[in-house]
Amino acid sequence: MHLVTPTLPNGDRRSMASGRAELEKPPASFKSAVWEHFGFPVRYENGKRLVDKTATVCRHCGTRMAYEHGNTSSMASHLKRHHPGESGVKKKDAQQQLLPDAFKQCFPAGSDRAIAITKSIGVFIAADMRPYSVVENKGFKKMIKVLEPRYEIPSRTHFTTKIVPELYEEQKNIIVDELCKASSVALTTDGWTSRATESYVTVTAHYITAEWEMKSPVLQTRPLYESHTGTNLAQVLTGAVAEWKLERPKNNIPVTTDNAKNQVNAVKEAGLGPQIGCFAHVINLASQRGLTVNKMDRLLGRIRKVVSFFHRSTTAAHVLKTKQEMLQLPTHKLIQDVPTRWNSTYDMLERYLEQQAAIFSALTDKVLKKNIRDIVTLSDDDVKVAEEVLQVLKPLKMVTVLLSTESAPSVSMVLPLKTKIIQSMAPSEEDSTITRDVKAAIKADLNCRYTDPPDLQNYLHRSTALDPRFKSLSHLDPALCQRTYSDLTTEIVGRLGTEEQEGQATGGTSPQKKSAMEELFGETFAGKGGTGKKPFADAIEEEVAYYQAANGIQVDGDPLNWWKINECRYPHVAMMARCYLAVPGTSVPSERVFSTAGDIVTAKRSTLSPGNADILIFLKKNLKL
Repeated sequence: MHLVTPTLPNGDRRSMASGRAELEKPPASFKSAVWEHFGFPVRYENGKRLVDKTATVCRHCGTRMAYEHGNTSSMASHLKRHHPGESGVKKKDAQQQLLPDAFKQCFPAGSDRAIAITKSIGVFIAADMRPYSVVENKGFKKMIKVLEPRYEIPSRTHFTTKIVPELYEEQKNIIVDELCKASSVALTTDGWTSRATESYVTVTAHYITAEWEMKSPVLQTRPLYESHTGTNLAQVLTGAVAEWKLERPKNNIPVTTDNAKNQVNAVKEAGLGPQIGCFAHVINLASQRGLTVNKMDRLLGRIRKVVSFFHRSTTAAHVLKTKQEMLQLPTHKLIQDVPTRWNSTYDMLERYLEQQAAIFSALTDKVLKKNIRDIVTLSDDDVKVAEEVLQVLKPLKMVTVLLSTESAPSVSMVLPLKTKIIQSMAPSEEDSTITRDVKAAIKADLNCRYTDPPDLQNYLHRSTALDPRFKSLSHLDPALCQRTYSDLTTEIVGRLGTEEQEGQATGGTSPQKKSAMEELFGETFAGKGGTGKKPFADAIEEEVAYYQAANGIQVDGDPLNWWKINECRYPHVAMMARCYLAVPGTSVPSERVFSTAGDIVTAKRSTLSPGNADILIFLKKNLKL
């Protein structure tokens, strides 16, 4: 390597180290950083400018180096050895960042991505009933870190005081808006006491949308620290009506509750109504009355002792399972009933009869026989009676399950089902004495239900008439059937006729300009030629008559879908159907909240305030994922 002193155009030779020698810049396509420090030497021959691209010259010291196309390693080595201050690599833009480094930095707290993840964790806590402390658990943090390393989980307090309450307010506004659009709203309510002796009252709303879809949002599950008197419960109901904007002019708010006296009084004191007694509770009370017939009660007592024995002893449970497999029976566990829930008694009896062969074989096994005390197996006569009673109770079980659905109208089914159950309780010659007594007890209990006050019975008759499954009212005598439709006509005229008159008085509908013929002859010939406008009451009577004569649907059909199709044919009757059919026949929708409340008010969630419990229950029941 040596310094070059080229000849300039005027013949003068100057040192390149002085920086005055001419160098050709590399093409723009050469991206290497070393080209900022090197160039191609230039010489002149016979006035022509020639560029030598077989060599490069350092701009700092003038060193000439051989160059092969595309190879810049020698130039980079020269810079590193002789000009260490010049690395030959461009300094990165301060804003440019390598991908691995980018994933090491956390999202800013206000970034869209961080906000979306935080909200989704709030939905997870509410929808899956998780304690707020889950965000502090090591496993949860590890999972989030793997899914999104750049996300930093906020504190538990952040979710308690901000995220979940904001979700509640957002969902509440949606439901309030939907409730305001509903023409009529019904309520169910019930009470519950947690294992921490905290008392709660829940309120659930029910309405039918303009698209004939049943909606049943849970409105609130609030603590009630005072005693559950009718007055205190009435304050809860009136507060719920005001908070959720449920009041409707000229429309009552039906309330379905259990048959407790305090609940009945609460609905009256709150000025709501009618109050519908839960039909599931009615069946429960009637069934319990039938099951407490002396001989039946003793039979159930013997079954309970057997079931309890197999529940307490792991050895007995193992022997029973062995016998089930040997006899090729389902390996089902025996069911222990809860005395206050007749359904559980039915299930216990049904399971016992299913497994009676395995039970008898297990109880006579030598491994268990020596430990059996005060256990009496059922005789053949006992088994026969149990089978008869099970058949008696089966319709009641089916009715209870049928009424527990929230997607189909149920208040319209109350009286037809009551009639059907009473008919099934008619005694038969083949019945044993115990079976006859059970039927008589159930029938006597049901006969007096929904008869007082008379207005309630009439309300239920109209509900049934508005259901296309039962509109024929075949369970009623013709006179009562006709009176029910007449009452329905009167109610429509009374409720809607006033609105039409007010609309006409206030110019609610713009009057159309009369033709010359109408001006001259309208009053004289109105109605005689069929061209006059029919009075509102007559039009409603005709519409109801057409509806009554129309074909219904099968009992397993969808009444709301029928109304969706036929609403335009019977518009005024449809308005009444939307009000009546939204009323539940049971308070089961409110009772279902209790299992959710039980999930929340547990030892692990003992730090939750009752207000937070209300928020989580509300979101659990109403969030749509």
